[in-house]
Amino acid sequence: MTKQDLSQAKDPDLRASLQAMLRAAELARKTAVQTGTGIVIVDAQQRIVRLSAQQLQQQGKPA
Repeated sequence: MTKQDLSQAKDPDLRASLQAMLRAAELARKTAVQTGTGIVIVDAQQRIVRLSAQQLQQQGKPA
């Protein structure tokens, strides 16, 4: 489903699912940094990428 499909879904849980997934991803990143572990993600080009806690910490710092 696309973001537009989700926003127009009749089921309120389905409409809220994108925001829930984004919150879960942010919490996973924070937990990984706190515990010094990496995470595995699928990037925009559909590649599987491992990010270390150090990389996550650098991404989270404001420029």
